[in-house]
Amino acid sequence: MKIISAGLTDVGRKRNHNEDSFLIDDELQLYVVADGMGGHAGGGTASRIAVETIDKEMRRAREGKENPFLSVPNLQDSPIPEALRTAVERACLAIFTTAQEDARLSGMGTTVISLVVRDEHVFFAHVGDSRAYLIRGDLIQQISEDHSLVNEQIKAGMITPEEAKHSRYKNIITRSVGFEEEVQVDVMGLVSEPGDVFLLCSDGLANMMEDREIHEVVANTRTFDEVPQRLIDFANERGGDDNITVIVVRVEA
Repeated sequence: MKIISAGLTDVGRKRNHNEDSFLIDDELQLYVVADGMGGHAGGGTASRIAVETIDKEMRRAREGKENPFLSVPNLQDSPIPEALRTAVERACLAIFTTAQEDARLSGMGTTVISLVVRDEHVFFAHVGDSRAYLIRGDLIQQISEDHSLVNEQIKAGMITPEEAKHSRYKNIITRSVGFEEEVQVDVMGLVSEPGDVFLLCSDGLANMMEDREIHEVVANTRTFDEVPQRLIDFANERGGDDNITVIVVRVEA
């Protein structure tokens, strides 16, 4: 499989600093979006530590005796999900330890949505409410599940998805990387098809656009490299309430 990727981050229209970080590592075919929290210093520090640690740990895994990137005949037996989980867990410990050593960073944390492409297999590791989408033909599907208070309320039947969009609690997440010493990481995998587009984003995009609108922008942008900027422009036109980060990855035969 051939991979084409593009990514961009933007401060948005309402914030004066950007707490998002992202990683595009085309050599490893590793892609990460992290949305930090904890104030001017803390949020940006947490997201930066997350992407740097995940990249470092996945590179270390590749160079070790049990290289998870070696070809595996089927999805279920791949060691990549466990390697990704470990990388995010170590990022969590690194952020937590840094916060313990500097009172100015106390309480910082970050979301993480990460993607690894290996042959026709695609793997995700996820904490928080940053999202992964699959765009396949005329369809768009959210792959990740938000670790957020409003999503818990939706699952419990307390509110509708429409009510969740306007809830004052929509920015409260129930799981983050680095706020505590350990974190539960969701991992998942799927088999990709030529033409699939995977989109990773912070909630600065997801909160401002409907899924179908995201699909329309991806489908109708002539040059793939322009997709992140087009999506960011759209979110900013809606108000740009938060930092906005987007990575798109297309799988080709």
